[in-house]
Amino acid sequence: MVYKDYLMEDPLNDEQKNLKKELLNTRIAPVDFEKVESVADLVESFQSTSIQARNIGLAAGVFGKMLTDEERPTIILGLAGPLIAAGLRKVIRDMIHNKMVDVVVSTGAVMYQDYYAALGGGHYYGSALADDTKLRELFINRIYDTYVDEELFAEDDTLVGKFADTLEPRCYSTREFLHLMSETIDDDDSILVTARKQGVPIFCPAINDSSIGIGLTEHYNNARKAGRTPITIDSIRDNYELTQIVVNSSRTAAFYVAGGVPKNYINDSVVMAFVFGKNTGGHKYALQVTTDVPHWGGLSGSTLAEAQSWGKVNKNANFAMAFVEPSVSLPLIYGYAYQKGLHKGRSALVCEWEGDVLKSLTVKK
Repeated sequence: MVYKDYLMEDPLNDEQKNLKKELLNTRIAPVDFEKVESVADLVESFQSTSIQARNIGLAAGVFGKMLTDEERPTIILGLAGPLIAAGLRKVIRDMIHNKMVDVVVSTGAVMYQDYYAALGGGHYYGSALADDTKLRELFINRIYDTYVDEELFAEDDTLVGKFADTLEPRCYSTREFLHLMSETIDDDDSILVTARKQGVPIFCPAINDSSIGIGLTEHYNNARKAGRTPITIDSIRDNYELTQIVVNSSRTAAFYVAGGVPKNYINDSVVMAFVFGKNTGGHKYALQVTTDVPHWGGLSGSTLAEAQSWGKVNKNANFAMAFVEPSVSLPLIYGYAYQKGLHKGRSALVCEWEGDVLKSLTVKK
């Protein structure tokens, strides 16, 4: 008996035949470099492939829809991981400059390393196989295969503290603090500087867990020893401010680079909308690029479908998730949108603050 005859002992009925025909309808299209002339072409071709290439293509498509939606959702970018060390500083800066994002929620480390770079600090080509005890002797810190200068880190930590010394001793949100700190640096390639010039607020809900936090701790200690009142960072004010942006937006869209605190914080801002008596319905669009995985149950790897059960992502949302490390995935998705010009004509979102109150949120024509 040949194999086909064996299968035909239990033949398909008509319904099964129709279903099989439907499922075997669309062929995978191999990547064809005779037709690929740009990053945009390559990523678009991924949409017809499989595995994580397809997910990159789908995520890029979701980003494109965010940018071109006539309802103009407020796009909130979450940043976590060693993104500056990975060489993504200008990509993130350009996303802000090109009005591809309206709000940034970041770890303190990403913003600190932008600050460090703006002050002349470098990220250097290193090795993941280095002798770390030797690096310790040289005051070189390693971020996987990248080196940074610990002596400059120490100087810059102290500069953060000295800047805090100049501020009125009161509570600040991270948005307000980082905006003011960005005025002390002058670097067109800086994320902090570009966000200030574009009016894009940056929130760092876990700012203590970074070198900025170290500098602020030095400020706090020095102020206490001198009998002065130190400034404080009010993380609940961060909640209050970000949620005002969410409830005053027509819709929201989330772009998560890695996971961590920024991902959960962006999602919780949707839940916190109830404080203002509003149900936003969840993000209209969401995409994530990460190496974390769902089966451990942690937030960073949890699927965007799971977020629908919490009401954080709309039940009818357009979303995609690619399990690809951000140093590879973010430039591809950004390059797709940039080279296709999907950002062109997108208006800026203007936030006007009076202390911790969002007085107005308007779209600049």
